[in-house]
Amino acid sequence: MAYRRFAKFVAVGGIGFLIDAAVLTLALRYLTESIYAARMLSFTVAVIATWLLNRTFVFAVREPRPLAAEYGRYLATQVVGALCNLLVFVALIEALPRLASAPIIPLAVGAVLGALANYAGSVYWVFNARRRSNP
Repeated sequence: MAYRRFAKFVAVGGIGFLIDAAVLTLALRYLTESIYAARMLSFTVAVIATWLLNRTFVFAVREPRPLAAEYGRYLATQVVGALCNLLVFVALIEALPRLASAPIIPLAVGAVLGALANYAGSVYWVFNARRRSNP
């Protein structure tokens, strides 16, 4: 059961990545020249999309509950995962400067750690069954 849920979580993450990339590309083409403004928009849209997909298909939240609080926890979890990803990326580049010529390697390692942090936060904090029964 846990393996299947994790596989769904990873699939939703892949969809989130595609949404993030598409919104980033479209924002840079049609809305702004600022890569940072475009990235903020793309991250926000991707987080909203993955929250909705995870709550519906991965964690099957059915009962009514305060959505704003749940989304706040989810957003915080996503930010922690993104920071883990970035910290691992920077640490690997700093420790092994030759990885700068192959940045996909530290990116992938960071992405794995970020995904694990996001999954743990989602399971134990955001969509926790005990939290749902005791709001």
